[in-house]
Amino acid sequence: MLAARASAARAASRIARNFATVVDSAGVKVAAADNGEATSAVTVIVKAGSRYETKPGVAHALKNYAFKSTDKRSTLGTIREAELYGGVLSSSLSREHLAVTAEFLRGDEAFFVDVLSSFLTSTKFTRYELSEWVAPTCEAETTAAFSNPATRAIELAHALAFRRGLGNSIFATPGHHLTAEDVKAYAQTVFGSGNVAVVGTGIDQTALEKLLEQSLGKFSSAAAPSSTPSKYFGGESRLDVHHAPQTIFIGFGAAGAPSAEHAVLAAHLDPTPSVKWSKSTSPIAAGIPEGSSVQVVHLPYSDASLLGIIVQGQTTSDVKEAGKAAVTALKAAGSLKGEELQKAIAKAKFAAASSLDGRDGIVHTLGPKVSLPNYLAAISPRPDSCALQILSGSSASLSETVSSLEKVDATAFEKATSSLLKAKPTFVAVGDISSLPYADELGL
Repeated sequence: MLAARASAARAASRIARNFATVVDSAGVKVAAADNGEATSAVTVIVKAGSRYETKPGVAHALKNYAFKSTDKRSTLGTIREAELYGGVLSSSLSREHLAVTAEFLRGDEAFFVDVLSSFLTSTKFTRYELSEWVAPTCEAETTAAFSNPATRAIELAHALAFRRGLGNSIFATPGHHLTAEDVKAYAQTVFGSGNVAVVGTGIDQTALEKLLEQSLGKFSSAAAPSSTPSKYFGGESRLDVHHAPQTIFIGFGAAGAPSAEHAVLAAHLDPTPSVKWSKSTSPIAAGIPEGSSVQVVHLPYSDASLLGIIVQGQTTSDVKEAGKAAVTALKAAGSLKGEELQKAIAKAKFAAASSLDGRDGIVHTLGPKVSLPNYLAAISPRPDSCALQILSGSSASLSETVSSLEKVDATAFEKATSSLLKAKPTFVAVGDISSLPYADELGL
C-alpha cells in the first residue's frame, strides 16, 4: 500500500512539474503541457465573471458573443472553418472568470489560437447578433438552468450569502435591458493584459507562446476589474415552485482565502459511496430516506467560500428528515479526529489529485476556478485548491495542495469548523414552501 502511495505521489509530482512554468507572452500569462494527447486544447481565461459586471447579465452576454463576427471572420465563417478543421469551440462563465476554449487536432493550432485571439481583440459586438443570437441564447440558458431546482437554490444561496459581487447571478434574467454598447464597454474594461491567462493541453508551450505573440500582437493593457472584497452575510429565502423535486440548501460561508479544513469537512460529509450500490459511512448517509438525495457543495472563490448541502426528495417530509440528519452531522463534525479525520483527509486528497485526470479538470486546477461548460458540474464536490493561480502568477503545485490537506489536524479542523458554523446560515427552500421546513425546524 505504501509503495502504491509513493508511486502515486511521484506521478502527481511529474504532472505538477509539467505545468510548473508560467510565463508572460504578448501580455498574458501562459501555461501549457504536452503529454502526448491525440488532440490539443487551448483555453483563454479572462477575469470577467459575473462578480465584476457593470450591469446585470452583461457577463453572460459577453460569454455568448464568443465566436461571433470579428474583423477577420463572420460568425458563419468561424463556424464553417472550425467544422472543416474538425474542431470544437465553446465558452463558459463562472462568478469570477470567463473561459473560451478550442479543442482541435494536432497541427491545427494556428487557426484556433487565432480564433480565440480574435475574440479578445476584434469582436464587432453588432446589434443584430445581440438580438438574433446572443440574447435568445442567454434566455434559453437561463430558462434551462432555472428549470433545475438545485441550480435555483445555488443561485439564491449566493445572493443571500454574498449579496453583491459573488452574489451576482451568472445568468442574465428577463427585465434587465442590455445593449451591444453595454457588452462592448464591459469587454473593453476586462480584455487586456493582466486580466487574461491561457492554458494549453496537448500543445508545446513554446509553440503556444509564439502563436499568441503573432495573433495578439500588442495586446492592450487593462486595469483589474473592480469588485468590493467579499463579505459573508447569510439569510433565508423560499421560492414556490411546482412539478419539481422538493429542494433545500443548507450552507455556511466565510470570507477570506479558501481553507484546506473546509475541503476536508466537505469530504467528511459527502455521502457518495466509494463502492457502487453500497451505502456510504458518511454521518449523513444513514439518515437519508429512500428516494431522497443529499449532495455536498463546496465552492471556493478567490476571497471567499461557500460550503453546504443540497437535499432533494419527492416529498417534503423526506426532505425534512434528510435535512435534520444533515444538520446533525454538520454540527457534530467539529469533534472529528483519529481515523475518521484521516479518512476525510484521504478523500479530499483523492478529489484534488483526480481533478487532473481530465482536460476540464486540468483547466479547473491550473487556471483560476473556471466553471465547466455544464453549470451543474460546478455544484458537485470539488477540492479547495488551484494548483496554479495563473492570473496571479503563482505556481503552487498539486503536491503543495496535497501537503496543505495533510497538515490538517484535529485542532485546526475543529477551530475552522467551529468558526464556520458560528456564522449565520444560508438556507433556501425551493418547491412546496407551505410544507418545506424552515431553517429553525431543522435545528439551525
